[in-house]
Amino acid sequence: MDSNGSRAQQPEAGRTMDKPNDRRATQAQKDHFLQLMFGEPHLSTREFNRAPHTRHAEDTYLPLRHSQSSASNRYALPVPSAQAPVRLDSSAHEVMTDLRRVNAVTIDRNLSIDDASHAMQTHGVRALFVVDDTRQVTGIITSTDILGEKLMRFAQQRGIRHGEILVRDIMTPAERLEILDLDAVRSARVGDVIATLRLAGRQHALVVEMNDDDASARTICGIFSLTQIARQLGIPQQQVHDIARTFAEIEAVIAS
Repeated sequence: MDSNGSRAQQPEAGRTMDKPNDRRATQAQKDHFLQLMFGEPHLSTREFNRAPHTRHAEDTYLPLRHSQSSASNRYALPVPSAQAPVRLDSSAHEVMTDLRRVNAVTIDRNLSIDDASHAMQTHGVRALFVVDDTRQVTGIITSTDILGEKLMRFAQQRGIRHGEILVRDIMTPAERLEILDLDAVRSARVGDVIATLRLAGRQHALVVEMNDDDASARTICGIFSLTQIARQLGIPQQQVHDIARTFAEIEAVIAS
């Protein structure tokens, strides 16, 4: 009986109530991810977009469940696993670079691609945010842009040398970037992100948070990298990045 005095509804006799964990396990089957790679994003992601994110009241902090240790307890450190640290049904946050915790590596749009290549090597990244004088993001440049055919074609078309090409010449402009909403990412899985990148034919996707005061303003709070996802799935890193090959290797992991 609830607080209003009415009797709570009981499940019908002989009927087993659905278990959310069982449904989630079913969705995580390999054939689901194979279909997901060439279909639409996970249903729960679309549903989440329609539901507002629940937040605790400001300055309300709740203690976690805890207990007191005793002399009879024994504690051991975990043995590092040789298996992939993440799975396809792991939370998408596990493979997202959180720019609220890690400084974004940026480059000026008027610098050369040699400067961009040096910055990537120095910071150990495969993508740089291209910014203007006010640190507004105007695009993104990746290692594929610098090492791929796109660069060679541009140099031939313009009749210029490699060192004369600027970041702004080959970057992907902001209006063509793949954008994911932070609220959708909160309920997404690694497999959902892979499916999104596969559908868009991209190796990177930005995670943004909307500004309540300005509908046109967005804050980039994270980035997904296909290369990083593959590495965290246990796929050996390629010497020369090939987006098609990376997708093929991820599909092989899904089917295995």
